[in-house]
Amino acid sequence: MQREAAEIREEWLGWALSTLPADRTAAEAAISGLYHLIGLDPPRFHWVSSPVTALTTVPPGLRPRPSETIEQVAEWPLPRRLSALMSALSVELDRRFGVAYHPMDRLAHHEIRAPIRLSVINALLTPLRAAHDSPLHMRFAWYDVPCVSKVAHYDALRRLTGLPFTPEQTRQFELWATLARTCGWWWPREDVCVVSERPVAMQTEASVDERAVRLHHPDGPALRYADGWDVHAWHGTQVPPWVITDPTAWRITQEANVEVRRCAIERIGWASYIDQACLRPVASAPDPGNPDSQLHLYDMRKETRVLLAVNGSLERDGRRRRYGLTVPGFLNDPIAAAGWTYGLSAEQYSLLLRRT
Repeated sequence: MQREAAEIREEWLGWALSTLPADRTAAEAAISGLYHLIGLDPPRFHWVSSPVTALTTVPPGLRPRPSETIEQVAEWPLPRRLSALMSALSVELDRRFGVAYHPMDRLAHHEIRAPIRLSVINALLTPLRAAHDSPLHMRFAWYDVPCVSKVAHYDALRRLTGLPFTPEQTRQFELWATLARTCGWWWPREDVCVVSERPVAMQTEASVDERAVRLHHPDGPALRYADGWDVHAWHGTQVPPWVITDPTAWRITQEANVEVRRCAIERIGWASYIDQACLRPVASAPDPGNPDSQLHLYDMRKETRVLLAVNGSLERDGRRRRYGLTVPGFLNDPIAAAGWTYGLSAEQYSLLLRRT
């Protein structure tokens, strides 16, 4: 059963992160079907090349109300009505499958819904929020409604249990499922619906939870749309393009964001960074928490030093990753510096059998 759940997850994750051109005819028919269910005529459709373009575009002939800012999309009249429509369907399906007691629901949530939702947030929604420069105020509520994860969850319950939907449930569910398979984000108003195309390229890797994915590309944009909007990412962290295309010790030194600095250093490699930045070695010692590995302490900048260590656990490719940790400048002993990163004294760290 777990293998079947994994297959369903990969199927829907493929749709969620698809780079195929939108099927505009099918998407418009599905959106029109949802409008019909809430008693409205089909809208005009305004297609854009990317979600960023959608957030900065006013469709021809539209005069948005002052309350209809993009940050308040969950409070627009139609998103609220469509959210209620999906919520009512979810309640019906939960009741039909008896999710409060059904072990299949737990399996579907853990193996399918949660990983797909996290993947969509990692790969699409977080970059969109960052591009719109509203990471704290842009609400998730509407974006969760058309999210593929919810459709995938109920499709999995139907397939894993063999229990079909009623004809009425099937009609509405297939409208949502069609949208999940055919287009990017969309923003509904009574007279017009703005719909985004999908990205034209996306590069991902498995995240810490290996069921989900995150953006990563070591040689170029990890996410790219036809209108030129792109996102560079290093193991899930969004970074300026120079981190990927032209990282140098000088740029790293000038960078204020510690996460961007870390990614840039990892991009060129710690050994290369130490050489380029001419960091002065302070001391080295065998790592008591990681046999056959060395700890190296370097001066980095005023009142700061960097401890270069080797990860205690293997990466997915079987190698051990070298990484650097900034420590206070008063630490002169690599073992004391390693202990400080764990909240331990040098003596306590020396007693570790093996760290991870």
